[in-house]
Amino acid sequence: MGRKRECWIVAWICFVAIFLSGTADAAGMDYGDKNLWAFYGSEGGATKQADVFFVGPTMFMGNAVQYNMPMDDPKARSRFLGAVNMEKGLYDSQANFYAPYYRQAGLNVYKLDSGQAQSYFELAYKDVKAAFEHYLKEENHNRPIILAGFSQGADMIVRLMKDKFSDPGLQNKLVAAYVIGWRVTPEETAQYPQLRMARGEYDIGVIVSFNSEAPEVAASLTVPEKTLGINPLNWKTTGEPADKSLNRGAVFTGYDGGVKKEIPNLTGAYLDQTRGTVKVTDISAEEYPPVLELFKTGEYHIYDYQFFYRNLQLNVMDRIDAFQRWNALKKAS
Repeated sequence: MGRKRECWIVAWICFVAIFLSGTADAAGMDYGDKNLWAFYGSEGGATKQADVFFVGPTMFMGNAVQYNMPMDDPKARSRFLGAVNMEKGLYDSQANFYAPYYRQAGLNVYKLDSGQAQSYFELAYKDVKAAFEHYLKEENHNRPIILAGFSQGADMIVRLMKDKFSDPGLQNKLVAAYVIGWRVTPEETAQYPQLRMARGEYDIGVIVSFNSEAPEVAASLTVPEKTLGINPLNWKTTGEPADKSLNRGAVFTGYDGGVKKEIPNLTGAYLDQTRGTVKVTDISAEEYPPVLELFKTGEYHIYDYQFFYRNLQLNVMDRIDAFQRWNALKKAS
């Protein structure tokens, strides 16, 4: 009798979770409501020549009956805003910054099997897509676009590119997509030609992607087997090592976006030709623990953008400049 009761309780919890998700899904999100945006352009309006559409990483832990972040939870919104603040400085010096709140999948979803997890990620993507479509219709005004995301946010950017960027008009607006802390597989690029990987420092309309780990790591949550990537220190896709002298600065930011610590020349790196990951040198895994239980020692997921912050920040500006030069030449010809 006790076993039957336990099974009934588990079934009831699953039903409630699915019902709540289904109810929220049916309601949809109206991104004309500015309260659904962590950031909505530059202060005083869109004053810069390019835009960033940024999707934040997983900050909602989830619980027994909630697998997607509730949009009206002040604590969840505060954590989400803090995470976006930590990365905003990478992208916004030359671009208007747009970052929607969305019903992201909770960290607990990553513990489920893929079949169970699918609906929660689909709900998260539904919001991201709605936010992007609103931004495109109401705010873009034909400006160049940078897509950017970290972790789950990077996964959402890949989904968005598969879904929307087969359109040549959107392709021609894309400066680059920064897909950091998530995988892009050879199979995906074969199936979706719009997923073009960066081959160097200045190419445009491409995906800039990497996942950081210690040399001994052979598999991880974000890269179980193989991904495509680029080394953010020397901007090569070969295995050529980049010395730590090329690292302009690792930057560790806080929830307010301020710099807590900056360390020039912290790490070198090389691109693993088998896994496609960035192998980080000159540090020990014990110095930089994984923090989250989903990751093992040596998986530097939470440090992906922090280790290479200044190099990424400069690269965003370089690619905007390259896009503007290409656009000027196109208009002149």
